[in-house]
Amino acid sequence: MKVDVLLGLQWGDEGKGKVVDVLTPRYDAVARFQGGPNAGHTLEFEDKKYVLRSIPSGIFQHGQINIIGNGVVLDPVLFKQEAEELEKSGVDLRSILKISKKVHLITPTHRLLDAANEKAKGGKKIGTTGKGIGPTYTDKISRNGLRLGDVFHNFKEKYSALRQRHLGQLEALGATPENLDELEEKWMDAIEYIKGFGIVDSEFLINSLLAEGKSVLCEGAQGTLLDIDFGSYPFVTSSNTISAGACSGLGVAPNKIGEVFGIFKAYCTRVGSGPFPTELFDETGKRIRDLGHEYGAVTGRERRCGWIDLV
Repeated sequence: MKVDVLLGLQWGDEGKGKVVDVLTPRYDAVARFQGGPNAGHTLEFEDKKYVLRSIPSGIFQHGQINIIGNGVVLDPVLFKQEAEELEKSGVDLRSILKISKKVHLITPTHRLLDAANEKAKGGKKIGTTGKGIGPTYTDKISRNGLRLGDVFHNFKEKYSALRQRHLGQLEALGATPENLDELEEKWMDAIEYIKGFGIVDSEFLINSLLAEGKSVLCEGAQGTLLDIDFGSYPFVTSSNTISAGACSGLGVAPNKIGEVFGIFKAYCTRVGSGPFPTELFDETGKRIRDLGHEYGAVTGRERRCGWIDLV
């Protein structure tokens, strides 16, 4: 068997979560392969709205396995909030959700660094969601990151070392950490909560499913034009949002990629800074925003709106 991949073809917010939910009954598993809680996939059932930030959008269907892959960065506090909301609504999350040991953890100081870095850029800011995504991927690439599997091995020592490193960086940026003890207490509590889920070698799990003839749908976050390599750099996200990201973000060989579904809207939207050639600043742009309810699922920010840009 091969994995199918679902991507956004614009700057995100194309409606990927809804499409994943529709396609899920065709698959045995749904796996998220990159991004973090900067992605908000909105789904509505029986007049109730759910915003999924880290948990795959296949969670509401018929008991399929849902996997948070190694390419994802995870904020334990936001994950706990998201998971508790789902459990309250009757989703048996612990039986169907698996989390990779290799996901990198977003710490309280990552979020503080995100805000400090944006402030330091002044007029050249990227317009991040402030969720600590960039600093977490930076630590991953510089080999200083903290992974979920680390919670089982010398965790306090590893966390303390990363914390000290971040405090030095914050000091260099002239930023003063506020309420850090309180933030850390909530964060550590959320870590204990996550330990109640299936923490697995997700690359082994996915390849075992394929070997058994099971079908897997890989869910991307953000959009192609925000890809760290091929997007409108530097106004991009910190991960590969294209189908190649599924290979590295889940441990799937390129020859195991099957169908690739690209999702786009009949118009364009963008959140944050960066080029947008067809952006509308007039009443038409405002009308598109209002009719499409174009406000960030995670941030609530107004999305910039304009004509579809086929070029």
